Amino acid sequence: MNLSKSDTYFKDFKEREALAERMLPLIGKLYRDHGVVISVYGRSITRGTSIDILKAHRFARQILENELSVRETFPVLEAMSKLDLASARVDLGKLTVRYLSQGMDVSVEQFVRQELGKINTGKASVLSEPRDVVLYGFGRIGRLLARILIDKTGGGDKLRLRAAVVRKGGADDLIKRASLLRRDSVHGHFHGTITVDEEENAIIANGNLIRLIYADSPDTIDYTQYGIKNALLIDNTGKWRDREGLSRHLKSKGVAKVILTAPGKGDLPNVVYGVNNELITDNEQIFTAASCTTNAIVPVLKAINDRYGIVHGHVETCHSYTNDQNLIDNYHKGNRRGRSAPLNMVITETGAAKAVAKAIPELAGKLTGNAIRVPTPNVSLAILNLELGEETSVAELNRYLRDVSLDSPLQNQIDYTNSPEVVSSDFVGSPFAGIVDSLATIVNGKRCVLYVWYDNEYGYSCQVVRMTERLAGLNFPSYPM
Repeated sequence: MNLSKSDTYFKDFKEREALAERMLPLIGKLYRDHGVVISVYGRSITRGTSIDILKAHRFARQILENELSVRETFPVLEAMSKLDLASARVDLGKLTVRYLSQGMDVSVEQFVRQELGKINTGKASVLSEPRDVVLYGFGRIGRLLARILIDKTGGGDKLRLRAAVVRKGGADDLIKRASLLRRDSVHGHFHGTITVDEEENAIIANGNLIRLIYADSPDTIDYTQYGIKNALLIDNTGKWRDREGLSRHLKSKGVAKVILTAPGKGDLPNVVYGVNNELITDNEQIFTAASCTTNAIVPVLKAINDRYGIVHGHVETCHSYTNDQNLIDNYHKGNRRGRSAPLNMVITETGAAKAVAKAIPELAGKLTGNAIRVPTPNVSLAILNLELGEETSVAELNRYLRDVSLDSPLQNQIDYTNSPEVVSSDFVGSPFAGIVDSLATIVNGKRCVLYVWYDNEYGYSCQVVRMTERLAGLNFPSYPM
């Protein structure tokens, strides 16, 4: 064994780990005091650990095909911490690479001051006051939305989760719901502390008081009696999916706008965030966030259609089973869905292919779709079999999708992996709408097959939160431009 080489590797890691540890308080201060969210090529390192920082840099090395080290990013972060920045999203990786590519003709302090000059204006709240959020339903999606919103609390001047509306399950309802938020069999333990306030019938999560309101109908609640006003209400139940049903929420005092976490019916605007944000207008009160599958495939389809054109295609999704299915064989109103979810692959329908046309009208009538429910609890896989308007190659198509994932208006929706070892569980907790598996890409002239992974719970919930932020007016600038 070459001890000197072993010592070199270990010494190098410890040096990088020490730098990452020095970065943590700088990142934390920028987030808490200035509302600045730091990432490395799309991987957030805000509220992370030193190992999370190193892993984000490792991802950048794999995608960029060259080195990016904390030794290079630390001086840039240090220079940022000396500025009086306003709220923004800053990609530390991209900022560092830009500095290195310019030959470092100026000092890092001068470069950072120049690049971030437009936000070197001092801390200022984006909103005049925090915007209240209410979750109607507290199931799989509701609790993940709660986790994300709590994690984004920052200085408390943005979105503020105030309540969750549920049907009372029993005398220990509050305790059990707090426990379900604290522990999750798929997504792990809550990142922080959770207690309960029985007098207020509330869950206290990282200092956020989230009141549980018991109700059987969406139009009978006076939210203002709890100090909630002008709220953005997110309906996670899926019970009402048309304008008439969802309008019932607006009859309750304190609700301003409604978001449905499911495909809507009729004339409701179905928003795939990042693709058709123009549907988010001030004069509309009810929005839907489409489905998890629609959110996963639409950004990739838009990117492909914009560059190559899509003549026609078929979308097949291998979707994890959901709470709608049965654990063991039992009656179900849907065909095949009554059969045991953990024991079977189940062919079923999906409206995702038709829903694509609502976000990308030029693809209307060009796609068919189907779904197979598979015996996994989370993370699904969409297979896009497309005929393009022009010929391409695997290398060219993958390079294009990689570039879209790194630097484009869709970079928060599309992720990219070139690992030969990844499987579905590796994408649990991915904040992206979909992840292109580049090593599975198939191209034959104008025909291509793309494989897109997606965390159908967490990734979708992140899309819903992005939409909620947009409705609240939280439009943070991103740097570098």
